[in-house]
Amino acid sequence: MSQSICALFALFFVNLLAATSTDSSTPSISQDCIAPKFKQMYLVVNNKQVSPDSNILTVKFEKRDYLGLEPLVPTCISVTHDNSQEILSKSYSPISHPSQKETFELLVKAYPFRSGGGVGTYLCGLQPGDSFEAKVKSKRIMHSSHQVVGRWSHVGLVAGGTGIAPLFQILQLLLRDDTTKISVLSINRFEHDILMKEELDEIAAKHPERVSVTYSLTGETKAGYLLGRGNTEMVREALPDPSVGDIMNFVCGKDGFVETWSGKVEREKTTDGSKGKKIQGPLLGILKEAGYNASQVFKY
Repeated sequence: MSQSICALFALFFVNLLAATSTDSSTPSISQDCIAPKFKQMYLVVNNKQVSPDSNILTVKFEKRDYLGLEPLVPTCISVTHDNSQEILSKSYSPISHPSQKETFELLVKAYPFRSGGGVGTYLCGLQPGDSFEAKVKSKRIMHSSHQVVGRWSHVGLVAGGTGIAPLFQILQLLLRDDTTKISVLSINRFEHDILMKEELDEIAAKHPERVSVTYSLTGETKAGYLLGRGNTEMVREALPDPSVGDIMNFVCGKDGFVETWSGKVEREKTTDGSKGKKIQGPLLGILKEAGYNASQVFKY
């Protein structure tokens, strides 16, 4: 069954549920046609440890052509885990191309225990044959559009630690389906903390005219690496020229990292005190100091 027919069926199903149920939780379906936005089980077919606390999972999906809502749009899933005390959820962006068929890859880090956390440790502990529950999240709007292909002549990808995962998916999209230049800046504490380094170096070696990769370390000084969490000199060396209009920088990492580079991600105010939608907030930090304007930066 084609993805378009599947989507129409899912839309009919959602409308039917809305008309017959007062339950506001996310619906699940188990018909032959399963739309991405419904919670469903995903099968782990491989789990490879790539660092002392990080794994890459190969995950299988069924009954549709590709994982997400569109094959050329960045895809993100929300994983749900019931640990018998509370229901946890966490978002992950696959590192594989959104159009990949049958399987996708997740880069997952097992963080030390904290209240409300533990999804990463749960996923890293899964074995081939195990399944987990997840749904594909809505498409992310990046400065008025969810598309990344065909918009910019040069894209910078600024990653702090595991922030490389969502940006690696964007790199895959741009490399295969666009002609833009891509500059990756990966910032980590130590050399052994760098995730996806082998893959990034291989891509840069195969596409030297389009892709550059720069690494910076904050916890050690080492030949071949920049030093520090970031400054305007690092920007000039590793990222697109801000004087060129049609460029973009994506910034991804922990909250403090994003704030240092581009200012906080904020939330819309609500009247009932609930959590509002995430919004970009003003451009601040290193990228503002380096001369970029808000239309040239997206806090991913």
